[in-house]
Amino acid sequence: MTFAVIKTGGKQYKVAANDVVKIEKIAGEPGDVVTFDQVLMVGEGDAVTVGAPLVEGALVAAQFIVTEKERTVIILKKERRQHYDRRNGHRQRLSTVRITEILTGGAKPTTEVDQIAKARYEKKLAALAESGVAPSVTGRAPTKAAAKKKAARAAAVAPAIAVEAPVVEAKPKKAPAKKAAPKAETTEAVAEKPAKKPAAKKAAKADDKE
Repeated sequence: MTFAVIKTGGKQYKVAANDVVKIEKIAGEPGDVVTFDQVLMVGEGDAVTVGAPLVEGALVAAQFIVTEKERTVIILKKERRQHYDRRNGHRQRLSTVRITEILTGGAKPTTEVDQIAKARYEKKLAALAESGVAPSVTGRAPTKAAAKKKAARAAAVAPAIAVEAPVVEAKPKKAPAKKAAPKAETTEAVAEKPAKKPAAKKAAKADDKE
């Protein structure tokens, strides 16, 4: 049985024909053909060819299946008696591929694009575009439940945006009332007022003391 050791995403994988392998995220859509030219080792039974560092003319072909997020990994950092406690989550994105061929001697791959998988994926994208839901970042289209939830949220937000706030007309400001001018005192009022007594002279007070 022919096997090979390939390098992708900074990691090494031992693969054989028809193997389904999860590797670090690569670009592609379901049904596409992907190739790996960094082949470190090729073997068939007891005959093993080791590259230095790569095997010349070796190539591994595969079909792209999907890109998905893995389970959440919790990263916890804590220091005792320091009130330091940090908790974060991480979901790594991995691409799933199916190995189809292991080629040597500069041979070219004969793997063809999976038209059925590609048509199915494009059909899902078209359905999501009609419903107004953005496609997923991963290779797999969102599930129907997720699409319905997003559509319901968009429908709930749309009426709120459509309703315009009533326009309040600014009322003209009233001019400040003018203060009435003080009335001139009549001669009669002036006559009624008692006359002020003249202030006592300081000299008279000094004579009384003596």
